[in-house]
Amino acid sequence: MASADLVGSPGEEERKHTVVRTSELTKRYGSETVVDRLGVTVRRGEIYGFLGLNGAGKSTTMKMLLDLARPTAGGVTVFGLGLAANRARILPRIGSLIESPSYYGHLTGEENLEIVRILKKLPQAEIDRVLGVVRLTENRRKPVRNYSLGMKQRLGLAMALMGSPELLILDEPTNGLDPSGIQEIRDLIVRLPSRFGMTVLVSSHLLSEVEQMADTVGIIDQGRLLYEGALRDFRDRGWLRIAVADSASAASVLRRAGWRVTTASEGELALPLHPDEQIARVVRILVGAGTQLYRVEVRRRTLEEVFLQITGEASDEKPVPA
Repeated sequence: MASADLVGSPGEEERKHTVVRTSELTKRYGSETVVDRLGVTVRRGEIYGFLGLNGAGKSTTMKMLLDLARPTAGGVTVFGLGLAANRARILPRIGSLIESPSYYGHLTGEENLEIVRILKKLPQAEIDRVLGVVRLTENRRKPVRNYSLGMKQRLGLAMALMGSPELLILDEPTNGLDPSGIQEIRDLIVRLPSRFGMTVLVSSHLLSEVEQMADTVGIIDQGRLLYEGALRDFRDRGWLRIAVADSASAASVLRRAGWRVTTASEGELALPLHPDEQIARVVRILVGAGTQLYRVEVRRRTLEEVFLQITGEASDEKPVPA
């Protein structure tokens, strides 16, 4: 088995800004490859959305980041340290919620947190703090078996926040929740970096939720990382759609002025998306040429469109069985 510390040596500046880095990270169970040469980089202070369908390898990857599963090959660096050789130094600085939270249903929320507090040797005030963060103070003395699913998830998040970890790893934290519960968890997560300086790695198959939370996204499919990049990179891409009376004439006006135009349909033009000031120039050119203009619409690419395009292209590349 390959060493779990075989990670390349990033420069000092990169180490300073990188919290998690994997290199060629691989996990096999028998002949099945669940995670395939994964290279992920999570930077300090960001929310990293780890996207993939169920069974894509998200949970297995997160378990390897927490040393709950041993890599078959490749390695993991956390806080600039190789995980395999520095487990005792790294794991106390990480909070996690993997799959469903563990709790004792007959105990209150406060009593469940007391168990964690004792194990971590934290001050009593830590319970009050995390209950306030996840908005469970009023329900602290209620038995957990009487909690709603959303309250149980918030209790699990409170457990993960005990001790103010630098890195928070959350595996499908909104799974199974109703829209109200999803919004509660999302609102809690998005405030963590600014309030507490935390870095958050959150996995999900709910694209719209990640789009509202993440700074960076990584898309995994069948164990392979297909895409990693800042969410703004594709938010800034898209199309400008302009409804006009005569699309052929309007397209000719813009092309003569040096703009790239596609006639999307009769009565409508489409241009690659530009900054706002350039959109204003396009409108001025058309109005100045006497074009009858009905509507200007900015159409940005969604995370769902990017996800479906990337995973669809990956599927097209797979060989067809004979």
